[in-house]
Amino acid sequence: MPSNARTLKALILGDIVGQPGCRALFVGLPDLARRLDADLVIANGENAADGFGLTPEIAERMLASGVHVITSGNHIWQKKEIFPLLQTSDTLLRPENYPVITGPDAIPGKGHCIVTVRDVAVLVINLEGRVNLSPLRDPIQVGKALLKQFRSRVKAAIVDFHAESVDEKEALGLCLDGDVSAIVGTHTHVQTADERILPHGSAYITDIGMTGPVDSVIGMKKETAVSRSLTQMPLKMEVQNSTAEIQGVLLEIDLSTGLAVKIERIRHLSTV
Repeated sequence: MPSNARTLKALILGDIVGQPGCRALFVGLPDLARRLDADLVIANGENAADGFGLTPEIAERMLASGVHVITSGNHIWQKKEIFPLLQTSDTLLRPENYPVITGPDAIPGKGHCIVTVRDVAVLVINLEGRVNLSPLRDPIQVGKALLKQFRSRVKAAIVDFHAESVDEKEALGLCLDGDVSAIVGTHTHVQTADERILPHGSAYITDIGMTGPVDSVIGMKKETAVSRSLTQMPLKMEVQNSTAEIQGVLLEIDLSTGLAVKIERIRHLSTV
């Protein structure tokens, strides 16, 4: 069914975890995007390389598979070989609210981009939470400043808030409600069932889940996760090599207002 000229559909996928998540994405995304009639695809890639970080090769394959924008989070810094691509790519993002530093210590990349799909300009913003993570710049103030800067240039705006705290995610959602099309949470890898349209028209969900192995502990080997909990030893986590599922949300955005009319959770079990 062709897209409605008055609305735009955005498919946003949760953290890609390791080789199982990559396989599920590379094989399943093209058909899934067609079936859902998605105009725009956004995916969080910070865990795609063996569970921690992202490589240029995986990023390029994600884009070739139909992803328009790659967002990330605190693990984007794990693979230094991604730094040059972060610096040059228009559609590979790291959280915007890292410190602003000039000179040789400048942090590579940026946390926002504008993409055009169906002649519609969409602002994508990547932010990171501060609760149980690094003490970064205030994501609320950074987000508001970006929206003020670009609001007149875009028809829609989508925020990937990569954060650990539920109350921090909900607070940011309420602060940006009415100013963006959607605020979607990533990072915890567990899809929540609280998707809704907020009072002023922005779609919200605490976490869109992960694209990774289902029979696991947040994508990692079960035995190691259990042993870490029992012993409190900092054992190295490794990706569980099992069947993966694509998880995320499908948004429908009213282009006359830039606000959401629908948010639907997506779960698609891979066949590879």
